[in-house]
Amino acid sequence: MASERTSEANLAAWIDRHAEERPDAEALIDADRRLRYRELASRIARCAGLLEAEGVQRGDRVALLLGNHAPYLETVFAAARLGAMAVPVNVRWSAREIAILLDDCTPRLVVHDAEHASALAAACEAAAHTPARCLEAGPDDAPYEAALAEARPHAAPVPVSPDDPMILMYTSGTTGAPKGALLPHRKGLYNALNAERFFEMTRDDRVLVVVPLFHSFGLAILSLPTLHAGGTVVLQSRFEPDAVWQAVGAEKIAFFGAVPTMFRRLHDELTAHEPGHYRLDSLRFLFTAGAAVPVELIHAYERRGLVLKQGFGQTETSILTCLDAADAVRKAGSVGRPVHHAELRVVARDGLQGEPDHWRDVAVGEPGEIVVRGPITMLGYWQRPAETAETLRGEWLRTGDLATRDDEGFLTLVGRARDLYISGGENVYPAEVEAVLETHPAIREVAVIGVPDENWGEVGQACVVLEPGAELDSDALQAWARERLASFKIPKSLRIVAALPRTASGKVKKWKLLESAGRAT
Repeated sequence: MASERTSEANLAAWIDRHAEERPDAEALIDADRRLRYRELASRIARCAGLLEAEGVQRGDRVALLLGNHAPYLETVFAAARLGAMAVPVNVRWSAREIAILLDDCTPRLVVHDAEHASALAAACEAAAHTPARCLEAGPDDAPYEAALAEARPHAAPVPVSPDDPMILMYTSGTTGAPKGALLPHRKGLYNALNAERFFEMTRDDRVLVVVPLFHSFGLAILSLPTLHAGGTVVLQSRFEPDAVWQAVGAEKIAFFGAVPTMFRRLHDELTAHEPGHYRLDSLRFLFTAGAAVPVELIHAYERRGLVLKQGFGQTETSILTCLDAADAVRKAGSVGRPVHHAELRVVARDGLQGEPDHWRDVAVGEPGEIVVRGPITMLGYWQRPAETAETLRGEWLRTGDLATRDDEGFLTLVGRARDLYISGGENVYPAEVEAVLETHPAIREVAVIGVPDENWGEVGQACVVLEPGAELDSDALQAWARERLASFKIPKSLRIVAALPRTASGKVKKWKLLESAGRAT
């Protein structure tokens, strides 16, 4: 990547450009305000001046512990304007977990909201590193607004290299150990270009963002591309199915994204009302990512005249594949073909410890690990050279995600490399088993894990959330599965759970299920 620093490479320049070209176009809407591009540009410049007055310089970190509100995106662009890094913080973390993050990335300042003030105070007390200032954002009477009004606007985005870091985003931690991924300006640009291409996004689009901004889905896949295109971001701070469908009609939303568990609840909301109760005529499609979407859910939305498109990505890369609307039903279950600004391969896992030049691409239908290179990849993990060296192999990034590729180039996920287990010498890919079990009429959600077994080494255990009023035991499930799966793939035990532990992106925390794997029938 080029190392020359220019102001144009700074993502904060997007907002200034739109403010010059379309100053009165709506840019950002939340529960408290509606901002046009000239107003958003002014607030970002003042926010940058505020950060600078607090001592924030190039390379410093600014942490964000708040819900989906305008100050979140303002601070992301303001930090970028100074050459600093925004650090999204998961608002669902405990004070202990937040303290660990504070000590890991040592932010100079934290912007937070009133809802999370007590957790932040407890985290600051427990952490060895205490930020110089914690600034509360929110309605017009919040300290952030007063400080913004008094701040001197920062003149212009500082020159940056495309490889300069812009965001330090911690992984969702499905393995129990979040790591900070360093995401450069170039990644934000090329991910926006990929999203615009696949979403066919224009400046007239209005995009609803109800998934959290602290996650790549809400920030990098939905919000930043919309603002790059000059469209309108509509933020909702809490997920309520009725509020989502109401906003679609009121704001004339073109599309929105949600994880599969959210789309289940959204579908339940639709079925609870007569057709036409919600105004959905502005919707071009719905988009889901973060976890594999059940095929039956795609068909359920199709029957209502709604296209539910599947995508796939991760914190380290953002969007990697996307399923076009024309193929959403024909290829239901697939996550689509690779994005434009990246090169993807599916390679055999048995050679991955060797040099990339010797990696072998798998045959059609053969499972392998997805690897990627191109401008959408991260720089590495913050202060974790060993993990960086394991994930970044030369120009290639190992995703840890396993998939098959069909003869048209469409990818279907079969699991995580760490999730795969070996039963009697046979590889079992949990995602494949889960996709079958999800079609059982009594099962609402399911996660399959590998547990120790004296005879087979490992066998499957199905952790199941039942449909309301449904009953199921292990014998009945195995009898049903024998008609649909090879015997070694059938889970040997069943555990009924009230809910599956999930990350903010909808991925199941299987390490949590493994911790309590003994409780089964």
